[in-house]
Amino acid sequence: MQLPAARQRKPKRTRLRDFWQRVSEGRQVDELWSQFAADARATYGFYKRDVDWEEANKRHGFRRAMHIARQFFWALLLKLAPARRVLLLLALTLLIFANAGEHDSHSDGWNKYVFLGVLILFLLLTLELADKVIMKRDLEIAREIQSWLVPSNPPEVLNGDIAFATCPQNSVAGDYYDAFYANPEASGGGKLMLVIADVAGKSVPAALLMATFQASLRTIAGDGAPLAALVARLNRYSCAHSLDGLRFTTAVLAEYDPESRRLTYVNAGHNPPILRRANGAIELLEAGGLPLGIDSSAAFETAAIELHSGDVLVFFTDGVVEAVNQAGDEYGNQRWLDAISALPTGNAQTELQYLMKGVDDYVGATRQTDDITYLIFKNR
Repeated sequence: MQLPAARQRKPKRTRLRDFWQRVSEGRQVDELWSQFAADARATYGFYKRDVDWEEANKRHGFRRAMHIARQFFWALLLKLAPARRVLLLLALTLLIFANAGEHDSHSDGWNKYVFLGVLILFLLLTLELADKVIMKRDLEIAREIQSWLVPSNPPEVLNGDIAFATCPQNSVAGDYYDAFYANPEASGGGKLMLVIADVAGKSVPAALLMATFQASLRTIAGDGAPLAALVARLNRYSCAHSLDGLRFTTAVLAEYDPESRRLTYVNAGHNPPILRRANGAIELLEAGGLPLGIDSSAAFETAAIELHSGDVLVFFTDGVVEAVNQAGDEYGNQRWLDAISALPTGNAQTELQYLMKGVDDYVGATRQTDDITYLIFKNR
């Protein structure tokens, strides 16, 4: 009797193809290799920070290689919990002992040593993977919460067009961008706030400070304070939560009046936004002061510019110009200025995609060490 179609055993070739699809998630071999190479470079960079390179450079040849290998091993070992360190050492001891008795490889004892060593290594891998999955799940939840703190869609602006994007280095980021009306009840929506900020540090600590920065900014802006007073109050709040200046925040805060097309801004130690005029001229928005959170009595200079039809204002964080390619070379300020000078004609979203593609093509699959954030404001 023929089995029902659903219960018929698939051909071996089909089963292998399905298995590979499940394991690789449909990615091509070259894509998988690029991902592995990027992960390997990032991991090497993570552990090399624990190597005493000054001492290593005093040695030569085999002694230098052994010194580096030993320091890499200690860097790996000390990042494990104490119990797992013991397990790793036990597994390596069993495998080394088994290798020493390889001439008697047909004995049951040798097979037991190999089996136990591999079993312990597999157990360690399982434990570390479980920790990573749990942490990743928590970070994904944190990332979802963080996404609520930034706009998902740009607001409508008279005579203006906005686009933004962010690429976190980790699941959560210390970069912040925003575009909102401080007093939406005012006639015509009032003045538009444009903000980009970067909290010193990365991952969860920076993300938590970013959340407090967002909350305090929205609260102070809602009070209707002038820009200079807003920045001064925000700086005092940041100083109270910056661990004596260790967790400072660079930021650019701007107010745009849609009716007059006048933009007033303060640059608190951030990468200067780049204004590309319709005629191709380039201007940098540099007026301001220290990063927020360093000196509670710091003074901040405000400046104002008039925007005209076709002008494009590009806000960004330092992760853009510090993005590196496979060779470790930075994208750099000049390459960034050239890209902005060559912006194609279009709306803010089109120009954002052009700038992002330029950076993405340069870095390829290389894993970055900092968050990357863009905010484009185009005057129509």
